[in-house]
Amino acid sequence: MSLNRTEKAALIEEIQAQAAKAQSIVVAEYRGIDVTAVTVLRKNAREQGVYLRVLKNTLVRRALEGSDYQGLSDQLVGPLIYAISEDPVAASKTLVEFAKTNPQIVIKAGAMPGSILDADGVKALAKMPSREELLAKLLGTMQAPVAQFVRTLNEVPTKFVRGLAAVRDQKEQA
Repeated sequence: MSLNRTEKAALIEEIQAQAAKAQSIVVAEYRGIDVTAVTVLRKNAREQGVYLRVLKNTLVRRALEGSDYQGLSDQLVGPLIYAISEDPVAASKTLVEFAKTNPQIVIKAGAMPGSILDADGVKALAKMPSREELLAKLLGTMQAPVAQFVRTLNEVPTKFVRGLAAVRDQKEQA
């Protein structure tokens, strides 16, 4: 099914809008994958907030012209599926995790604003913790001194009460 000129223009605008707010783009080859596997991949991508779509490479090249991802144009060869994400790690995690169980998905390249990643770079990016995990760790680190301070303050009256109980026990035995 070919697209007419207005549909192509609309698709280019959609890709440009996705790329403008994206923190990462990952490209993978999908030869030989069946429909049920692609459906599972799309479901996983939706859950992670990843824009996942099979697109014509020429349209993507046109959409990425002049953007931070323009260097990715050299890698756009063959039947590709594009994962675009606002979370820098989500797109790479989604495709790399799926590729572990489906060898038909071959990670080709990726990009972050201003830098192009090869397949190994995308796999390394997938191993990094997500934004939510990092925020949770930061919150735990920030909360630890306060919690320790509260425990320390709580020990003063607790020790005092234990001391009084020990004195009471001694007087009762005497």
